[in-house]
Formats: sequence, C-alpha cells, structure tokens
Amino acid sequence: MIDIDKIRRSSGIIGESDQIQEMLALIGQVANTDISILITGESGTGKELVAKAVHKNSRRKFEKMITVNCAAIPAGIIESELFGHKKGSFTGASEARAGYFEAAHKGTIFLDEIGDLPLEIQAKLLRVIEQGEFMRVGETKIMKTDVRIIAATNRELSKEVRDSNFRQDLYFRLKTININVPPLREHISDLHLFIERFGLQFTAKNDIPFKGFSSESLVIMKRYSWPGNVRELKNAVESLLVLNKGKRITDEMVNNQLKLDTYQ
Repeated sequence: MIDIDKIRRSSGIIGESDQIQEMLALIGQVANTDISILITGESGTGKELVAKAVHKNSRRKFEKMITVNCAAIPAGIIESELFGHKKGSFTGASEARAGYFEAAHKGTIFLDEIGDLPLEIQAKLLRVIEQGEFMRVGETKIMKTDVRIIAATNRELSKEVRDSNFRQDLYFRLKTININVPPLREHISDLHLFIERFGLQFTAKNDIPFKGFSSESLVIMKRYSWPGNVRELKNAVESLLVLNKGKRITDEMVNNQLKLDTYQ
C-alpha cells in the first residue's frame, strides 16, 4: 500500500485537497522504480518538492540528488557542466572536470527547466536515458553512469516539439510518466495550510510573534488568482508579517498587499 502521509512528511509537500492527494499517490506508485519522470506545472507550483519526494521515496534515497537549473547555465558551457570535460578541451579548461552525471552516479539528477536545453544537448541526454552512456567534452572514451533522471518544465513541451524547439523522441521518452503539479487556484482549499506553515516558519526564524490571519483576510486571499502560485503566496505572507509585525493580519492589510503586487 502507498503511505501518502509518509511521502508528505519526507518531502514537505503541503495540501489535503483531492488534487494533492492524487499527486502524492502517483509519486508513491512510481518512486521506487527507475523510470524517468517529467514533472509539469506553472512556475512557482513546487515542482522541485515533487522531485525530492520521488527521490526520498526511491531505492536511491541514500544517494545524492543533484539539481540542475538548465535555464541558468549558458548554452556554451552546459555540455561541460552536465558531462564534464577533458583538460585543454576548450579555452579555460585548465584541468579535467567531472560533470553532474558523473557526480550523480547511483543517485538522481533533477533537470529543472529542461525545455531550455539546446537541441544538441537534448540528443546527448537521450543517449544517457536510453543507454546510460555519455562522453566528456574533448574525449572519445564512452563513460557509463547509473542515474535516475527527473525533469521538470513550465513549458508546454508538445508545442515546443511542434515548433522544432524540443526533440520529439526525448519528449516521448520523458513523458512516459508525467506528474502534473496543479496551480494554487485549482486547490485553493489548501491555502490556509500554506499560510500557517509559511507564517510559523517565517516568524520563528525572525523572532516575530505570529498572531495569525483573520477569517476575512483568508476569504480575500482565496479570491485572488495567485498567478505566481505557492511562491507568490509565500512572498506575500512574509511581506505581510514584516510590514505588520506582531499584528493579526486583517482583510485591509491583505487588500493593500495584493493591490501592490498586482500593479508592480
């Protein structure tokens, strides 16, 4: 049987709505296999938490999970970052270096924002997924790695495939298991749980009394669409607590905060 509460505790995922329960159940079904996983969802929904939940409930949980933000690495060095390089293989390569796939051997590699990977790197990633093989930049020696690959994106990869920005074969290989993280507006019933967690964590860390949020303030927050999802909510909660130290958060305070965020 799948222990949803255990998965929730191991990952810090918040929510008791049907959408979150179904997502946790799917994590439980696939975590203990080595199949590659594609996590989709809007920005700020918590895709990295889902990746951590998969890793922490897998047979690789005592090994490393290495997170790579594909969008943050310049295209000119991403191959070296992922697969390593030989000394002297390019200007500045003063010594040999292992890449993330070597470092993650026996563990998990989480490729966040995989839609930003250049096409030529996508082909090399497909080879890793299918054969567990890669080559360092500047070398012809084939290296082996044993990693579990989890990828995430906020893009619609099927559209990226149609626009020739993403390889179809890699897309089909990744989407065998697709875990979709719902936007906050689709499980708004969980909002009070997020507010309580974020509020208690922030006030404890910053030595601020936490007087809670009024029921009227929660009504307003539930009406807001939260385009930035959980990340935006966390920032809003922290801002409200800083600007109204030691006070119970009211509907007027929330109105002022959300108006500020809307027009920034």
